[in-house]
Amino acid sequence: MKLYAPKYYKDFKCIADKCPHSCCIGWEIDVDADTHKKYQALENQYGEVIRNSISTEGSPHFRLDGRDRCPHLDEQGLCKIILAVGEDHLCDICREHPRFYNYTDTAEVGLGMSCPEAARIILSSPDYAVMCDIGNVNTEPDGIGFDGRAERGKIYEILQNTDLGYDIRLQKIYRNYSIDKGQDGEWLARIDSLEYLNDDHKVLFMAYSSARRSGDCDSYLERFLAYLIYRHCTEAIDMKDFCERLRFCLFCERLLASLIHSDSAGSLQDVIFLASVISEEIEYSDDNTYTLMY
Repeated sequence: MKLYAPKYYKDFKCIADKCPHSCCIGWEIDVDADTHKKYQALENQYGEVIRNSISTEGSPHFRLDGRDRCPHLDEQGLCKIILAVGEDHLCDICREHPRFYNYTDTAEVGLGMSCPEAARIILSSPDYAVMCDIGNVNTEPDGIGFDGRAERGKIYEILQNTDLGYDIRLQKIYRNYSIDKGQDGEWLARIDSLEYLNDDHKVLFMAYSSARRSGDCDSYLERFLAYLIYRHCTEAIDMKDFCERLRFCLFCERLLASLIHSDSAGSLQDVIFLASVISEEIEYSDDNTYTLMY
C-alpha cells in the first residue's frame, strides 16, 4: 500500500546535539526483539557495552543513567550506537521517533510534536493539507467503512478559508460537528488527574481557562489543530468516534491558546515549547489521552 505524508514531512531531520530537549533523556527506551537479536550478535567492542546496558526485566530496555539519560547518549548529545556501529543498529523506537502512523484504507505517516524540531516544522507550515506519496508500506486496508480522512478534509477546508477570521472558522467547526466545549471545571478536574513527567507542567496546565485567548498566534493555533486532527481523528471508526476525537483536539487547541495567553508567548520559539509540552505530557501517554478524549 502507498504511504503518504504531509508535504512538510520531508523537511524533517533529527538535529541531534542541537536539540533543546533530547528524546534520549527522561524516556524509557524499549529494545524491539529484532534489534535485541542484532545486539546479541555484535562482535565488536561496543557490542558488549550495548548488551550490558540492556535490562531484561519486563520488556528489554536500556537502563537510564543517574541523570535519566540513555546510556548511549554522549556529553555532546550524540548517539554512541550510531557512532560505533551505525544508524542501522538503532532500535525501532529510536529510528522511528517522532513519527506516527495512520492506517485506514490508506497508510499515512506524520511527525509528533513532542520533538521540538518537528513542532517547529509543523507550526511553520501553512500547507499542512498537501499530502505527498513517499513510498510503500507492507500493510492492508483496515476495512472500516467510515472515512475519517474525508471528514478531516472538510475541516481543513474550513481552517484554510482565510476569508473568515480564525475565531469564526473555529465556531463553524464546533457547530458543524455539534461539539460541546464543556465547562472549564470539568476540564480542570481531568487535567488534575493526569500523570505528569514534570510537575511544573501540571502547574502550567492547571492555569487553563477557555477565556484566555489572544489573536497574535492564530496561525500557529490553526496549524496545531490541523496536526492534532491529522494524528487523532483520521483512524476514527464512525462519526461518534470522530467527534469524540475532535472534541479532544479542540480542547488541546484551547489549552495551547490559554498557555500562550498566560505566558505572554508571542514568538515561534515560545509556541514550539508550549506545543511540545502538551504533546509530551498528553499525546505520549495513552492513559492521559484516554482521560481527556472519553
